[in-house]
Amino acid sequence: MERIGLFIDGANVYAAAKRLGWNFDHRKILEHFAGLGRLYNAYYYTAVPGTIDDKQKRFIDALTYMGYTVRTRMLKESTDENGEVHRHANLDIEMVTDLLATVDRYDTAVLLTGDGDFERPVEVLRARGKRVIVASIPEMTSYELRNAADEYVDFKDIREHMERPGYRLPSESREGQGRETRPFYMTALSDSDER
Repeated sequence: MERIGLFIDGANVYAAAKRLGWNFDHRKILEHFAGLGRLYNAYYYTAVPGTIDDKQKRFIDALTYMGYTVRTRMLKESTDENGEVHRHANLDIEMVTDLLATVDRYDTAVLLTGDGDFERPVEVLRARGKRVIVASIPEMTSYELRNAADEYVDFKDIREHMERPGYRLPSESREGQGRETRPFYMTALSDSDER
């Protein structure tokens, strides 16, 4: 049976969900991609603020309970020349490290990201005989990454296997019209996890 390694770029997935306007159910995502074979491991990469609040802790705990190995990195703030504060955390190194360090434990790597920075690691995996599936939305996936993968999956084509029914994220086009944007860390929780 084919061994599957699942690698999720949390920031990229949240941005895609926000753009689509529907929320992702990380339990359903895990089950869907595990259905491709035997799941070796599922990694979830996410940024966290310096002080983790209860909601963020519940989010990370929920992912861990579902079976994810959660990798975190602290958010850093910087101010640009216009005085605007930007928050960022780069987990690319952690993701690439896990992709390459565990390469003998999976036959297929499934990457939920559209980040073009993963083009070269994907090429390396394929050179080592691994199959690579990239899943995201076209408008957020670099041409180079899509071209480097063996297969590309559009989130819209597997919506029924990803969507958390009953809650919709405000899409980017509707944002700012009096609707509150839900924080990224709530996107993994199912209804029962929130209670």
